[in-house]
Amino acid sequence: MMAKNKIILRFSVITVLILLAALSRLIPHPANFAPIGGMALFGAAYYSKRYWAFIIPIVTMWISDLILNNVVYGEFFDGFVWFYDGAWFTYGAFALIVLMGTFTLKKVRIPNLLFSALGASVIFFVVSNFGVWFSGTMYPKDFGGLMACYTAGVPFFKNTVLGDLFYTAVLFGAFEVSAWRFPQLRSQDSGIS
Repeated sequence: MMAKNKIILRFSVITVLILLAALSRLIPHPANFAPIGGMALFGAAYYSKRYWAFIIPIVTMWISDLILNNVVYGEFFDGFVWFYDGAWFTYGAFALIVLMGTFTLKKVRIPNLLFSALGASVIFFVVSNFGVWFSGTMYPKDFGGLMACYTAGVPFFKNTVLGDLFYTAVLFGAFEVSAWRFPQLRSQDSGIS
């Protein structure tokens, strides 16, 4: 019973941190300075069941998207928005970041976190800008249009990197401080080194 309570507590703390990160998207912030990469990596590193690493961060991001698209930016849309144009590419990038994190963060170490956060930024940049080109009408559907889309995305890449580094540090740091204070949050192989 004690082991089960420890697992439930750990799962709950990880989930609450991811939910708080997703809700931070509602706070005014610079374009692309978002918790997406940090949430994906955090879930990949700490959920003991890999499917939770995909389900919970994606669902919490979708819930924050619902609020953003229907409350914050509601006047820009015609009716209720379940998914915005290009959402599948954003969620696909998110899933790829989780997948990458399951391999790169088997051991949570600072070099692995830095590599993973930078990798998350690159994955998001490549996939989301491809989605803008593929599903939009702003760029011609040829190689030149694709390159123009990537070029237009370059100014936003800096904030993506900064956001991924910041939220990765905050999520992993908050959990490790909590686990230091409450050792029952630790699994046998957790801990940043």
